[in-house]
Amino acid sequence: MPPDVPVPASWRIALPHSTAAVPIARALIRTALSDIDAPADSDTAELLTAELVANAVEHTLGGEPIELVVELLPTGCQVEVHDRDPAPPGDLSRPHPGWEVDPWQEHGRGLLLIRTLSSACGHRTTEHGKAVWFTLPAIPAQPGPSPGS
Repeated sequence: MPPDVPVPASWRIALPHSTAAVPIARALIRTALSDIDAPADSDTAELLTAELVANAVEHTLGGEPIELVVELLPTGCQVEVHDRDPAPPGDLSRPHPGWEVDPWQEHGRGLLLIRTLSSACGHRTTEHGKAVWFTLPAIPAQPGPSPGS
């Protein structure tokens, strides 16, 4: 993006309520964070966004679109996925007592990944359902090569 074009601080994008939403969301996050000097790790943002979108598609009913909301913050980025189901997701703060990941199952790791890799996560009720979110911290600037090296 040319330096004279202001970069928006947030995006809100409707996605289909289908499995097609997952690769679309991954591509949107990858593009959004790579087109600017990204404040957060785009690989982690892409993975966690895919988990939130996949959960919204799998665990909510209806054909209403889900929404992806990305906000760039001075301290990193926040990603939210909105759906029409007001029921809270699984526990984003800690696993259920006695719960363990079964290494042979395809499902059951999404919330664990979100809890582990994000700096914060949670959900909130919205006017039309709920939003599930995570934040990622900014990546500290890496020093460039010294002059003459």
